[in-house]
Amino acid sequence: MALDAPVERRDEVQIAMGNGNGVAPSQPSRPAGRPTAAAAAAPYADRRLRLNPNADHKPEDYSDVRGEYAPAVYSALERHLPPSLIDADRDVKLHFMRDILARYWPQGERNKVQRHREYRQRILHLYKPLHEELYNMHPSVFFLPTFLEAVRSNTEECFRSIMTEPIPGVYSFAMLQPTFCEMLLEEVENFEKWVHAMKFKIMRPNTMNKYGAVLDDFGLEAMLNQFMEQFIAPISKVLYPEVGGGTLDSHHAFIVEYGKDRDVELGFHVDDSEVTLNVCLGKQFFGGELYFRGIRCENHVNSETQHEEMYDYTHIPGWAVLHHGRHRHGARATSSGLRINLLLWCRREMKKYQKDFPSWCGECQREKRERQSQCVKATKMAFLRGSGGAAI
Repeated sequence: MALDAPVERRDEVQIAMGNGNGVAPSQPSRPAGRPTAAAAAAPYADRRLRLNPNADHKPEDYSDVRGEYAPAVYSALERHLPPSLIDADRDVKLHFMRDILARYWPQGERNKVQRHREYRQRILHLYKPLHEELYNMHPSVFFLPTFLEAVRSNTEECFRSIMTEPIPGVYSFAMLQPTFCEMLLEEVENFEKWVHAMKFKIMRPNTMNKYGAVLDDFGLEAMLNQFMEQFIAPISKVLYPEVGGGTLDSHHAFIVEYGKDRDVELGFHVDDSEVTLNVCLGKQFFGGELYFRGIRCENHVNSETQHEEMYDYTHIPGWAVLHHGRHRHGARATSSGLRINLLLWCRREMKKYQKDFPSWCGECQREKRERQSQCVKATKMAFLRGSGGAAI
């Protein structure tokens, strides 16, 4: 029995994956004489989206909408609708937004997402979980009491009380119960054995890792949504406000494996996320340190590293490291044993916070300081020349 995965998978495919169930939207009956959503939206076809969102507007609920885009996309995009359309019927707004999105998402990309959705649905239909309790959120089983107490308190002081911050923007803390780590490792191993026995092609986490698995592909999506929304977003709201840490609305969750007959190391890169959670699950290993080399925007991703930006993190099972998605990093070689980590790329569908010169980019900040320094020097020189001329 064979199951073909997409020929190619880009890291950003999850952005517009929808809910992954492949169910076509139902068509409600329409009273006689009532125009279709397409006809009602036609007068607005030439209207432009607002550059800045309407922060006071409360979007419609699109959780029941099935199709190519996640409900969060519509909710975020609705705030950008033109004033003449923002109070229209939901169906009219939905048709207008779908038309806008279709213009900017090529058919080829849409086909890839559709193939991945079908791939996932077939796995969900056939795969029998080993640990059913993993598929629903059980905080006291999953998380350590110290972590839960900090999240319940929901203050910066409490968050920082359980964390270390070795360099700005990188936080380490004890997070997961040993039993949860063991169950998740066993579940992944069971899934990989099942894939091999069924002769399925397994979808790898990204273009850099050749081993591991995407957790959402075999049923953990709903639990991991709660994981992000209830336990990561509250922390990110406080620690990463500059990238919208409090409004994370989608994720890409996966397992990576390093060691003999697995990936050995991981090259220098940035993540396709706003905030990244990286938790070591085990097992016994030596090496595999995570090295950080400064936060950079797209324009400066290959710029030099400053000495104060260098930091190496040593993995400990059950401990998490939380960092900005644009924080450049890599993984040193795992020289012996097997290291398995849980990665949760936390994202925002509408990245309205991005600017030409992000405040969080270390190189942008350095260039800004350099420009300010040069300006001050030029002003002093002009003043001195002016003063000298007056004395003569």
